[in-house]
Amino acid sequence: MERISWHQYFMAQSHLLALRSTCSRLMVGATIVREKRIIAGGYNGAISGGVHCIDDGCYVIDNHCVRTIHAEVNALLQCAKFGVATEGSEIYVTHFPCLNCCKSIIQAGIKKVYYATDYKNHPYAIELFKQAGVMIEHVELEEMVLDRNNHDKLKFTAELLSQLERLGLDEEELQTLKHHANKLYTSP
Repeated sequence: MERISWHQYFMAQSHLLALRSTCSRLMVGATIVREKRIIAGGYNGAISGGVHCIDDGCYVIDNHCVRTIHAEVNALLQCAKFGVATEGSEIYVTHFPCLNCCKSIIQAGIKKVYYATDYKNHPYAIELFKQAGVMIEHVELEEMVLDRNNHDKLKFTAELLSQLERLGLDEEELQTLKHHANKLYTSP
């Protein structure tokens, strides 16, 4: 079995962190990495001990949930709380950072931002990253590399579809099933 890449490893960690999110509008995770070691992680949610969006709904002002602290900021605050330097590190985020997170990332000295999903990519954030010399790169999580049985599942699905074709399943129904199977195996 082939090992997953560093990008996939750290992006998977960010997606795992996002599962702890307490915001019902968008689940985001962030992992800060220095020299191929995870130094902090965060997800978007309310302040410690505060009311959570999943319990009381989002508190929305100007189309933004103001109840949550963003994943990137939570990860940066974790570093600050425990005295861990972020200068020269990298951050892996499930979604493109918002403008405020962009500024926090730059001020923390992070030099590379890897994100999995485009999300309201603000042109000024892109400009600020460029001005600050922060590299941004789109790195999708390839979920199939995390599934150790993926090859067997693909083979089994192909065999089922072939058998349905041999048994004379209506061409339109067969194409619908093939399309559905393809979406299951290729969608993030």
